[in-house]
Amino acid sequence: MNEFDIDKKQLRRAFNRAASTYDSAAVLQHEVCRRMLERLDFIKMQPAQVLDAGSGTGWGTSQLEQRYPAAYMLSLDIAIAMLNLSRGQLGWWKKIFNNGKYSHICADIEALPLTSASMELVWSNLAVQWCNDLPATFAELHRVLKVNGLVMFSTFGPDTLKELRTAFQGVDQHRHTNRFADMHDIGDMLRGSGFADPVMDMEIITLTYNDMRDVMQDLRNIGAHNVTAGRGQGLMGKTAWQTVMNNYERLRHNGKLPATFEVVYGHAWKPQPKKIADGRAIIKTDFKLNKVTPSPSSIF
Repeated sequence: MNEFDIDKKQLRRAFNRAASTYDSAAVLQHEVCRRMLERLDFIKMQPAQVLDAGSGTGWGTSQLEQRYPAAYMLSLDIAIAMLNLSRGQLGWWKKIFNNGKYSHICADIEALPLTSASMELVWSNLAVQWCNDLPATFAELHRVLKVNGLVMFSTFGPDTLKELRTAFQGVDQHRHTNRFADMHDIGDMLRGSGFADPVMDMEIITLTYNDMRDVMQDLRNIGAHNVTAGRGQGLMGKTAWQTVMNNYERLRHNGKLPATFEVVYGHAWKPQPKKIADGRAIIKTDFKLNKVTPSPSSIF
């Protein structure tokens, strides 16, 4: 494991702990979800099967259900506490008269325990940045989509939390923020995974805070801890922490401390497979996939 890799056990633990505080602190996540939903206005489809990959507490899943009321909705998240909250928010009538319309799976997006070609829409709001192998992740999303199916996602770009990264620079040798992929590289990954004509765009959203403690508290409340392999394993010393706060304080503007988020949006379609002269399909095998068979305890 290199210093940039996400420790999935720590990631799961962080999101499980944050489940009860997530929605109250997830202002940015909900706003990005709304902006993604607006993009669906220009896409003419009525999917019969929808996967919310990295569904969290289910806030986005409920928005998708309102848009596609007849669709089968599958919520998938790495944190069981998030899924329990999502399932608990279903009305009693939905629990009784489910008719197979709702499912919840605790799993990692990088190894989806789903049948190939089983989904018509794969939706993922600010989740794929927690994946260690992004090309293989997109290959997994491509695998579970039906032909002519759509993947739509958001993630963070390299300028995300640049102020926090600057504040920690030179304080010690540890990593204090995640590494995020560039929008153009993500587009190339989508093509390499077999998707057709990916559409990518980006915007900068800046949140403002009274002090650095508020920044860190917001990140804790949504489970966005530093869970890279290169993180420090102990508490930061008082002197080092004061240096970090002083560094961040130099970035104060108009009385507020900024926290920048580079939000990357993307969508692409799974095309018909290309065929050679004798009619056989050409299947890309650029990536190695770990296919997982779901256990009964992972689906509820």
